[in-house]
Order: sequence, then structure tokens, then C-alpha cells
Amino acid sequence: MELNTTEIMTYLPHRFPFLLVDRIAAFEKGVKIVGVKNVTINEPFFQGHFPGHPIMPGVLILEAMAQVGGVYAHLAGEVEEGKVPYFVGIDQARFRKPVLPGDVLRLELNLASLKRGIYTFAGKAFVGDKLVAEAELKATFAATEGKS
Repeated sequence: MELNTTEIMTYLPHRFPFLLVDRIAAFEKGVKIVGVKNVTINEPFFQGHFPGHPIMPGVLILEAMAQVGGVYAHLAGEVEEGKVPYFVGIDQARFRKPVLPGDVLRLELNLASLKRGIYTFAGKAFVGDKLVAEAELKATFAATEGKS
């Protein structure tokens, strides 16, 4: 299964400049999901991180992973309508190599567990065959304010 950006936006509330997933390249319920982020010099964060030496902030790599995890839960049919993803934990985060303009970031998440509405993913981010970041991500879904 593949999804483009427009299709991804039907599952996530994120929009420019905070939608950090361009494509879903693979999905296997109960197992994994793979997303892609094309990193361009036009990203708004490069203006300040860092002038003359642009590097994608590690926290945004983690956010991109989390967004891919949010798409996973929707595709798996496990999210009630009107609920949005919330981070509840990040463990074992490691940043191995810088992510630069022009890189294609491949975000691979394996479902480690789903207990009491908490998703735990083992996430890895690659540029080509090089591991650039990894983390254990935990998320849940909740109604937006004013909705139950």
C-alpha cells in the first residue's frame, strides 16, 4: 500500500509547515509501516538550524517518525473518528548522522506493542542505507479539545 501527501492528510491533522511525511511506501498491519520525507533546502527550520550549515533538527526526525506511526494506527483501523495522535513517550533516542538538504529520509516503524491504547513503535530513520536516527516511540489518540 502506498499513500501520497494528500492521502496522508486525510489521516493526520498536521499541515504545512509541520506535516513531515511526504509518502507512505509500505504498510503491514500488526508489523510495520514505512514513510518517506524528502528534505529540501526550503524547509522553514533550515533558516535558523543552522545558518550556513543546515541540519534537520533531531526532534523533527522523531516527529516525522511519530507522524508515520499515526498513519499506521489509522490504516490499521484502530483509531476512532475525531481523535488525534499524542506523544506519550520517547525512549532510547539516538542520532547517528546529520540529515541534510537533498536527503531522502526513510522512516521505518515496527509495531512493538499495543496495550491499553498505547502504541509502542521501534523506529529507525535512514538516508540511503545509513542509519541516521532511532528511538522507541509511544503514542496514543485522544479527542481534540471540546470533543469527547
